[in-house]
Parts: sequence; structure tokens; C-alpha cells
Amino acid sequence: MSKLEMRNISKEFPGVKALKGVNFDIKEGEIHALVGANGAGKSTLMKVLRGVYSDYTGDIYLDSKKIELRSPKDASENRIVIVFQEVDTALIPYLSVAENIMMSHIIDKKTKVFLDWKAINKRAKEILDTLKVNLDVTKRASELSLAEKQMVLIGRAFSEKAKYLILDEPTAPLSTEETKKLFEIVRRLQKQGVSVVFISHRLDEVFEICETITVLKDGELVGTYEAKDMTIESVVEKMLGRKLENNYPKDHVEVGDKVFETKDLSGSGGIKDINIHAKRGEVVGLAGLVGAGKTELCKLLFGAEEIYHGEILLNDKDITPKTPQKALRAGLAFVPEERRKEGILVQESIETNITLPTLPKYCKNSFMKRSDIKSKAKQAIENVGVKTPSEKQVVANLSGGNQQKVAIGKWIISDAQIYIFDEPTKGVDVGSKAEIYQLINNLMKEGKSVIYATCEFPEILGLTDRVYVMYNGQVSKELITSQTSEDELLYYSTGGK
Repeated sequence: MSKLEMRNISKEFPGVKALKGVNFDIKEGEIHALVGANGAGKSTLMKVLRGVYSDYTGDIYLDSKKIELRSPKDASENRIVIVFQEVDTALIPYLSVAENIMMSHIIDKKTKVFLDWKAINKRAKEILDTLKVNLDVTKRASELSLAEKQMVLIGRAFSEKAKYLILDEPTAPLSTEETKKLFEIVRRLQKQGVSVVFISHRLDEVFEICETITVLKDGELVGTYEAKDMTIESVVEKMLGRKLENNYPKDHVEVGDKVFETKDLSGSGGIKDINIHAKRGEVVGLAGLVGAGKTELCKLLFGAEEIYHGEILLNDKDITPKTPQKALRAGLAFVPEERRKEGILVQESIETNITLPTLPKYCKNSFMKRSDIKSKAKQAIENVGVKTPSEKQVVANLSGGNQQKVAIGKWIISDAQIYIFDEPTKGVDVGSKAEIYQLINNLMKEGKSVIYATCEFPEILGLTDRVYVMYNGQVSKELITSQTSEDELLYYSTGGK
């Protein structure tokens, strides 16, 4: 039986030991979960396996033979493929579905000068048919939903005849039905002898699909366990080194008067006739399945999409923003779903990211007050709990959870009145989730208003005071959170009347 073994793997970044002598084995045809809190080293370990980091130390064996994985080419030659969490960074948006799936074949040096596009489209279609994915292979990648992009990347892995497939948070952008479809594909690949490494913070899904679970903590191996011998609670305990209590901290706050309101708001992305409001000290949920229009509405509220008609009012004053800059000046803040694409500048420092929206505060004439910028960044890092050796650390070198804290931290110091969160805990571990929930709780206690969009119904029930359920770009129902349930949320999310 084929086996891939990683022995005593270590990797350092400036000021951070990301991996410390980790051992990890993958058997043939195994679905193996790799879990841990943000910053535990999961993605770093898998990037070593994919050849992204050439300066790792330790040994890697394939079928008892030592191999070197110092480049993605080395990994591809050993049929090791990864589908990264941030799918947009792995696709070329202006190329077609077929071109993205067949990428490695198109750029292969053995390829002739003239490409047989008909054959490329045909082969891509065959791959998607095998995976039972219905997609137009001539469609541009930029026109796809996040779920469809995920399927294209899995199709690419299939075209490269992956023997070891690494899925990094694959279900984060998927609806419940799309997740079921993905699991069907994974099981189909397993029957063909493909080994799958499944990185996820959704532990219920881990137990549904995986046979083996490896837990990392702070760059070290905690242990590898049979899923049948574990529970969600025991895995969380090993991930955090402690028991997790009070998942949804929510202090009682006296809700004030209405401060934010939309009237018959319609705009791009299929948003139609939205009438919602938020009161001072209130957390208002936007619930719905993937594609319901939550993200599009959030962007519309923040002036990031075109408004066709309707009004947005703050303290009874029309502030309908046509640009994010105008929304920011009016007192709105927005933490977007796609943090790497829209929420942060990944190649800049934490300090730069955190102070960018409020930069004019730290400028005098044409000069920046560097000491004020540094001080404010340090304060925000402490307030939101970013784990970093320095405020100068490049954001790309942080874990997903810490990147999200930076995306939130830059708005916390903006002193906005209305905070809009779009799937803020996507791809974030249970420990970091609790910290983000506490940040939202603190905003509520300060008398701010929070609009919280998510397809995670337990978050809606645990965090919000009221909830607007969205379906097909419209609000299908307004509910009092304390008087509703997951079943009712799902009913209205799927078009129930």
C-alpha cells in the first residue's frame, strides 16, 4: 500500500517558528483531517508538501523512498496537488473554465505550438462530467461563483492525476447542498485510490467525511487519532489545550433607538427592494444560504456596488453612499467575506493595514506621524488579539485567523457607528471565532450597531437580536432571534412563504 510520510518537518519565518519537528503520514485512499487553531501550522505543513517552501528541514518519503519537494514542480511530479482556501488566487480570471482546468497541460513544454482548443474543451468537459459537475467550460473564471471556482480547481487536480489531494478549507464558500456534492466527489476520488488531506474548522464535517484526524497546536504535533475514537469536544480540547466554554458571549445591552435604515434599496447583484433597520446597541443578522444575496447587500450598503434606487439613512439623514470612501466618512465600516482579495493588503505590514482607513488622522500637512501610527497599530493588535512578533510583520505571513483579526482591527479603531460583517469567521478556528464574537459583543456594549451576515445559522442564533432572512436577493422574513430556530431559518432561506 502506498504511503506518504513527513518526518521531523520544521519551517521558520522571520521571528516565528511555524513548524517544529512535525510528523505526518498519509495512507493510500485515506481521507485524513488536519485540524488545529489558526496559526497551528496546518497550511504551512501542506505548503511544504506542495513544494511552496523550499527551505524546510526534515525528510519526506514516498513508498519508503526519500523525495525532495523543493518546488511545486517536484510536488506535481509526485502527484501531490493542493486546492488552496483562497480560490481566486489559484485561478486566472480572464481564462475559461477549460483553460483553468487544463492549465498544466497547456503550459507543458512538450505541448505543440498550436493548441487543439476543441480537444482541450472536450477533455475539460469529460473531467467535469466524471465529477458530476455541470459547468459551461467556455465560461470565464471571473464569472463563476466561489462554489463553482472550487469545483474548477478540483477538476484541475483531477486533470493532473493527483494521487495526494490537499483540500484547504474546501467547504468554506459552499452551501449545505454544495458541500454534500463535494463530499460525493471526494468519496469518488477515494475509491479511485486518491488520498485526501482535509483541512477544516468545521468539525462536524470532519467527522462526516474523515477516517483519521491529526491535530496540530502552535506548530507542533499533538497527535493522530482514529475519528471513530474521538468527539468534537475532545478534538477542540486538543486543539486549544483547554476546554472551550461560552461559545457566544453576549452581554445584555439596552437596545436604543433606530439609527440605520434602508428604504426600497435595489442595486447590482440582484438586490431588490430591501427594507431593513438597525438600532443602537443591536446586532442584526442577515441569514441565508450561499448565493442568497447577503454579500451583495453588504457591498451595496458600503457603496461598493451600484445602487439603482432607494435610500440608506443614518440618524434619519440620507447618506446613500456611491463609493466606499463616502460610506466610511458617513460612519460605516465593512469587513468583507474575501479578506485576502478585498479586506487586507497581504504584502503590506500589519501596521499599514490597520491604520490605512484612518490614515488622515496620523498626517500633518504632507508628513505622517510615524510614532502615532505605530502606537495605534500596537493598540489595535492588542485589542483584537493578533498573534505576531511585531506590528511590522507582513500580513501574508500570518495565519488565516490572524489575517481576519487585522481586517477587523482596522475598522475597530475607525470609530464607526455601523459595522457590517460579512462571514467574518469563515476559515477561522473555534478559538479565534470566540475572540471575534467577543469583539462584536464589545462593539454592542459601546452602543454601536452591527449587521452580521452569515450562512452559519448557529452564529445567527447565538449572536444576533433580530434577523432578516434573505432569499434570491430579497428579504423573505424578519424574525426575532430569541423566538426562532434553525429549522425556521432554513425554511425561509429556501424560499418558504
